[in-house]
Amino acid sequence: MAAPCRRMASRSLLQFVTCFGRTAAGKPIFRQFSGSPVCRATLQTNVLTERAASPWKLTAAVCLMRLPVISADCSPIEQQFTAMLREIELEKSLVGDHEVRLLEDAERMSRRKTANYDSDEEDDPRHQETLLAQDLEDSWEQKLKNFEPAPRVRGDVDKDLTSVERCLADSLVLLAEQQVGNAKMWLLPQTQWQEGETLRQTAERALASLPAAGFKATFLGNAPCGVYKYKLPKALRTEEGPIGTKIFFFKAFLSDSGRSAAPNASFLWLKKSELQRYLKPSYMMKVERFVLDL
Repeated sequence: MAAPCRRMASRSLLQFVTCFGRTAAGKPIFRQFSGSPVCRATLQTNVLTERAASPWKLTAAVCLMRLPVISADCSPIEQQFTAMLREIELEKSLVGDHEVRLLEDAERMSRRKTANYDSDEEDDPRHQETLLAQDLEDSWEQKLKNFEPAPRVRGDVDKDLTSVERCLADSLVLLAEQQVGNAKMWLLPQTQWQEGETLRQTAERALASLPAAGFKATFLGNAPCGVYKYKLPKALRTEEGPIGTKIFFFKAFLSDSGRSAAPNASFLWLKKSELQRYLKPSYMMKVERFVLDL
């Protein structure tokens, strides 16, 4: 038993695979393997030929989102829950330093009203101060009345679809006017893939190519978050040309809006509920899968 094992172990891997790949009649049942440089070069050439003969034109697009700047309005159930928590907190809370000072001031003022009050009995020099805790509350209330918070809803800005400052409580998505064939369409910023670059680099180039934009974005990873493909009409197809286009979407968050947009800018900032008015249904069906309405 040991002799056949030694003979098998002394054979090379190529001889073993060749012998294993033959039947009793001597006919090969497996493809012959070869480690020669010529075969490897032939395999690489075949891979490059298949890649060059891809029937699809590759395109990368970027889904640039501006996250909410302010908190959203509370729903009715959220308002009820907040009121309940405040009531529970008030019931279980302890007396604070300011409330203790109010009680001490009230007690001291009641002692001053008595006939046998002696101011020399006040050991704490703080009790001899003229500024009471109630005076502090009155000054704080006056400052609160003079404070005017910024408006949450700005009608003139919220209606300007080219402004990145609109709808501060909602997430916005950037749409750009793209040339597709002989027509102009509103799409996510996209551009065609070039040999030697990754799809993410193509998406970054699509964002940088927007005219008068200057957006700075943070891309979320190197993998696309969605894909959309369409075929060209048969009348426009050629034997050597592509049969259609595949668009790979990459998600990014806006980190700096740069300079303000021009009045005739060719891009829009829209909420998720507004996208369907500008995008085609088939395109919108792919986009709404990864656009979050935060």
